[in-house]
Amino acid sequence: MQPEPPAAGPGASAPPSRAGWRDRDHPTFTALAAFFAGLVLVVVVPGTYAALLRLVVDQETAEDLFPLALLALVVPLVLAFVPRTRRVGRYLLLGMVSTAVVVLGSAALVLWILYRTEG
Repeated sequence: MQPEPPAAGPGASAPPSRAGWRDRDHPTFTALAAFFAGLVLVVVVPGTYAALLRLVVDQETAEDLFPLALLALVVPLVLAFVPRTRRVGRYLLLGMVSTAVVVLGSAALVLWILYRTEG
């Protein structure tokens, strides 16, 4: 990384350098971005895939092809084992697992309340 040239005069500032933006980045940016990407991967990808399949093919073929959406869920597993992307993969998995726990826990709670009040 090259040093920045001095400012032209008093009060003047040099234009910001984009050379080392990753070095100056906040340390939790990668973790937060990967966590929320895991959340999006669990919620948006299968739903979008199912909607697009339904537009393109008939219902039976869409049901047969839907398990291919599970291939997208394998990506964080691969990233978690590659040394260079291990941190991102772990946070992707954390986002996916915590999203699944919250969704399944909320569904179980709602079903339990409905069963207790109606039954």
